[in-house]
Amino acid sequence: MSRALRLTVAIQLLSASTIVAQQTTPFTVGSATAAPGTTAYGAIAIPSGSDSATQIAVAVIRGEKPGPVVAFVAGSHGTEYTSIIAMQKLISRIDGRTLAGTVIVLPLLNVASFETMTPHINPIDRKGMNSSYPGDPNGTQTQRALSEVTRQIVAPANVVVDLHGGDLDEDLRSYSYWFRGGRAAQDSAGLELALAFGLDHIIVTDVDPGSPNAGRSLSGQALVRGKTVLVAEAGRSGIVAPADLAALIDGSLNVLGALEMIPRKVTHVQHPIWLAGAGARVAADSAGVFFPAIARDTRVTKGQVLGHTTDFVGRTTGDIRAPVDGLVTFIRGVPSMWPRATLVNVAPILEKPAPWVAPK
Repeated sequence: MSRALRLTVAIQLLSASTIVAQQTTPFTVGSATAAPGTTAYGAIAIPSGSDSATQIAVAVIRGEKPGPVVAFVAGSHGTEYTSIIAMQKLISRIDGRTLAGTVIVLPLLNVASFETMTPHINPIDRKGMNSSYPGDPNGTQTQRALSEVTRQIVAPANVVVDLHGGDLDEDLRSYSYWFRGGRAAQDSAGLELALAFGLDHIIVTDVDPGSPNAGRSLSGQALVRGKTVLVAEAGRSGIVAPADLAALIDGSLNVLGALEMIPRKVTHVQHPIWLAGAGARVAADSAGVFFPAIARDTRVTKGQVLGHTTDFVGRTTGDIRAPVDGLVTFIRGVPSMWPRATLVNVAPILEKPAPWVAPK
């Protein structure tokens, strides 16, 4: 573990005295209570309110040795299948008898999205389950669920790993995010985990922790609370490819190895490809049909034609051009489009990350 990562985790452990005191006692999330050296399965119950109740499955692996609390969360978007299946499989790869610390695994947050094959949002209340933190115990289902995730998972964790992948309509290349909030130790620890995870494309995203909207996403909520944060994405267009699945499982184990929570040799990415921010998205201005002209992971120049659109009887309605020079991080993987649907995302390529600057 690097000095920066040791320092950040040590500070978090010292500031969370209740967590330290519980290192030799059971650890509970929802109905899952794991004694030292064991794995427990259960659920976080979200009671009914203005809409229906739901249950969010969770597993807790409690180590026999003291150490950090690391939370892995997937399925904020319930049709990003690779991340969901990867976290499902991760649970059995961690043995509490050799684990130092505690691991929380929540494979599927957005249950209704998964069950109805609805991308991007929770179909129960039409809200985004990665844009409504810290939630509201008196709100709609999404808000009530995120309130419990914030309380039971984000709050006790020292490290939060948020797993994603291309949604049903996203043909995406794999990458991690380095979220930076301008706090040197926290940012260095996040970079350490991004390099340890193993994906060689890293998106650099600056966040102002003092901004009113900084904590709306899971990663942002964790960042403003002082946690070490990592976001990783692999998977595309509803396909669960073995290589993408392995990238997320191995990357998650690498995180635990880098934190010295499991015996695992970790090789850090030596020459990452740095990408700027979330990139520039091109959205549809009307309903119709989209035809891509290039593939994901293509380097493009500003103004280059990336595809074209038609109406429903095949008449061309326009060309889709690159808004900036950069790399196509994802392009629409299905023909259907509607107003404001994302067609392509292009991220500028950086020679190296610049110093953190608070976004305007």
